[in-house]
Amino acid sequence: MIDSERVAEVMGGPEVLGGPVRSLSALESLVDAGLPKEALRRVVERAISERQERRQILYAIVPEATYKRRQVLSPDASERTERLARVVATAEYVWDDPEQARRFLHEPHPMLEGRSPVRVALTELGARRAEDLLWGLFYGLPA
Repeated sequence: MIDSERVAEVMGGPEVLGGPVRSLSALESLVDAGLPKEALRRVVERAISERQERRQILYAIVPEATYKRRQVLSPDASERTERLARVVATAEYVWDDPEQARRFLHEPHPMLEGRSPVRVALTELGARRAEDLLWGLFYGLPA
């Protein structure tokens, strides 16, 4: 599993989260309290380059009206944000290149039934599948 500091950095780091995140329990506390909506925006921007797809993913995590109205995400939306940030952080670690990671996250993958990892990561089980795929690539493990 990718460390909590990398996940926090994908969400905007101390600037957005209000301080450093040095442990899984600190990250969990932030998620339980509700992440700033800026954290979601940062994650989506980091994962996707095309503006229209960014909007689709952002509003799949939080409905548009709710996103515009709130400054702090609900615990459920915060969990979805952290989940996507974890997959993005893992992809960036595995590829060691933000652009290659972004390309991987965006492109349909045969091991994900032709869906992109970023779309699959919208659910917990899908995020686990995307992470398993990434770690398999990293360690050169067969699928």
